[in-house]
Amino acid sequence: MDSELAQHYRQPGGVEQFGIEAIPEDRRTVKWYDLFAIILNFLVNPGTILVGALAVAAGLAFWAAVVSLVLGISIAFGAYVVMATVGVDYGLPGQVATRFAFGIRGAKVAPSILRSISSVYWFAFQTIAGALGIVAVLHQITGRDFNLAVVSVLFAFAQALIATVGYNSLKYLSRVAFFSKIAITAILLWVLISQQGHSPLQVFGYQGKLGWNWVVMAVWVNAAAAAWLSMITDAADFCRYSRSRADMWVGTFLAAVLGQGISVFLGGYAIASVAGKNTNPFDVMAAGASLWVLIALLIYVVFDNWTINVLNLYTGGLALCNIFTKVGRFWTTLVVSALGIALSLFPSLINGYSSQVSIIGDLFAPIAGILIADYVFVRHMKLDVPALFQRNGRYWYWRGFNWVAIGWTILGFIISVFIPPVMIKTLSTMIITGVLYLVTEAILRSRVDVVARAAADVEVRVDLAQLDRELAAHGAN
Repeated sequence: MDSELAQHYRQPGGVEQFGIEAIPEDRRTVKWYDLFAIILNFLVNPGTILVGALAVAAGLAFWAAVVSLVLGISIAFGAYVVMATVGVDYGLPGQVATRFAFGIRGAKVAPSILRSISSVYWFAFQTIAGALGIVAVLHQITGRDFNLAVVSVLFAFAQALIATVGYNSLKYLSRVAFFSKIAITAILLWVLISQQGHSPLQVFGYQGKLGWNWVVMAVWVNAAAAAWLSMITDAADFCRYSRSRADMWVGTFLAAVLGQGISVFLGGYAIASVAGKNTNPFDVMAAGASLWVLIALLIYVVFDNWTINVLNLYTGGLALCNIFTKVGRFWTTLVVSALGIALSLFPSLINGYSSQVSIIGDLFAPIAGILIADYVFVRHMKLDVPALFQRNGRYWYWRGFNWVAIGWTILGFIISVFIPPVMIKTLSTMIITGVLYLVTEAILRSRVDVVARAAADVEVRVDLAQLDRELAAHGAN
């Protein structure tokens, strides 16, 4: 199978060959602890640490910031695990799976284009956040100032190398990074605690200028939910090598809560310890630290960034695969890497995080609502896998587009603009759009044959390995 795909897409040997193709059942062997390591590594990163710091710097009490950001990720992961079952059950990448709701062509226009852009943005954001840490540490070690843009681009190149290899590189990198990151997290926290004026008693009691103001907390709950909800279409990507739903549920949700908690706790602690007078947690950690601690911090930042950004590029490459189906995953990952590296030249991107993420959430919340509503209540979590690749199949809708889903995505985005932050607009938009989509589907199902056909019960069983061979031989839509 690998050799056939490599020949079809003209990809080098030694890299993951599967792109939009389904993973055969005999290759779905990843257990919960590997998923746990991948997701936790994804969330324990400079960007999330910086977000925890920014929430405290915005005026929230230390614990208010931690609670807000953990609540936000919990909301997003409630939706995430639903769509991750597509990967576990069928071995499909998330972008291909969105075809059941948006149509074979519609999935390319809506979810895949948005996710490709989002992957490039997150890669650049995380790279710049990591470069901030590297520059801070190098300054403490050498006493010299380093150009942030240059460090960002060099760092970006190093991260792109692993992503092109594929899923196995993610799994092994996560295993190596996991224990070192946990150990260094404990060291960095101890360094912070041991500094004068940084005791837990003082930090835990830090109230900031706004304390537990719900309006501000809601902004950060929404930011955390929106950040991860932008990956709703990638949920299956992480889990399509998993051996069971139980492995996926335990590994992903546990990692999400712990990973987010560790990162925002560390970032928030650093800023609260200096009473919000500095917004860069890495400056606080590096100040006055010994050489060995600085080296540990440098390793931590590099590992953190590497493990998350490899995933950003990997999922972005799969999204691009769904748009350009004749191009292999290796090549699309290279394209996403090049765009991400170019965007890393602009360190000012890191400014205005909450507003940028809010826009991403406004775009992906209606998509998430439609996908979950359709998959759970219309399809009953059963898909006709061959039809996802067939012109004139049940998911072809109107010339490849399901205009009902696309229309409600646009209307959902408009609705989100009018929802106040205090209502956690990402969650509200997702629920409202999902309900209205279901109502529309119910009305049309008895009147429109195209909708009724797509929603009909699925009784198709398929040999995924044989399907992949056919796709490799004849190409995919």
